[in-house]
Amino acid sequence: MEKEYFAHDTSVIDQGAVIGKGTKIWHFSHIMENCRIGENCNIGQNVVISPQVVLGRNVKVQNNVSIFTGVVCEDDVFLGPSMVFTNINNPRSAVVRRNNYIKTTVKRGASIGANATVVCGHDIGEFAFIGAGAVVTKDVPPYALLVGNPAKQVGWMSEYGHRLKFDASGIAVCPESNQEYKLEGNKVRRIK
Repeated sequence: MEKEYFAHDTSVIDQGAVIGKGTKIWHFSHIMENCRIGENCNIGQNVVISPQVVLGRNVKVQNNVSIFTGVVCEDDVFLGPSMVFTNINNPRSAVVRRNNYIKTTVKRGASIGANATVVCGHDIGEFAFIGAGAVVTKDVPPYALLVGNPAKQVGWMSEYGHRLKFDASGIAVCPESNQEYKLEGNKVRRIK
């Protein structure tokens, strides 16, 4: 049976990995056993995807990213070049903690910028936007824009990746899609 995905000759794909149709895996990447990669993903150069990792459909993983056991990325997630996930809060070389991995979920449509770090156990909300170099040390609400170390929320983003500017009534319009958003309390939702 012919595979329905592309894998560069230098990539390593362990037995037991499940890879969706239309996915592309580039140079020197290692896809480990028992991970699941959805359809139409793009796995850049020098990427490691560890056992039990789950990637949804259309996930874009840029070069030099390691996705460790405990991480789940839903559909349409973007992981920027050299961004980092952790999966243990207190690593020690001489202490084995393989049964203590802490989970992190990146929700649908979220983007994580180049060289950002996501400390394990902190989920990233739908369509959130983590700026380049940010260090995420707490849960991130949907549509939130975070920057800095430690990462702090500085605004809100549209589903198309534009910063939202809310009027006095709490309404913002994405300049590209014309989708409307409502800010109520400290939460943003798209108006259907």
